[in-house]
Amino acid sequence: MDPDSVAKAFVEHYYRTFDTNRAALVGLYQEGSMLSFEGEKFLGAAAIATKLTSLPFEKCAHTVVTVDCQPAGPTGGMLVFVSGSLQAGDGEHHIKFSQMFHLMPLGPGNFYVHNDMFRLNYG
Repeated sequence: MDPDSVAKAFVEHYYRTFDTNRAALVGLYQEGSMLSFEGEKFLGAAAIATKLTSLPFEKCAHTVVTVDCQPAGPTGGMLVFVSGSLQAGDGEHHIKFSQMFHLMPLGPGNFYVHNDMFRLNYG
């Protein structure tokens, strides 16, 4: 399994789901998963889903610019680093963002998000 292909497929799925049905992202996380969102930490799938679904906008469109991937650890995990821009709401300006995912295997070809760090890039 090519890590770059897995990372690309994951990123496409994640942002398509975020932009169309944020609540469905809960299935990508587990109880030991952690999200750092603009410096605020959330532990567990339920807390992460609550944070993501409570963001103060309904519409969102992500544009991914780069995806970098590295193997992570002896158990088949992967680090995925994403940069791009997002537009939250109709007619809003695009804001640059960076996001890092630590994906851990659940079985052949299946991964969950163990760690997720998100930052807006101002300036």
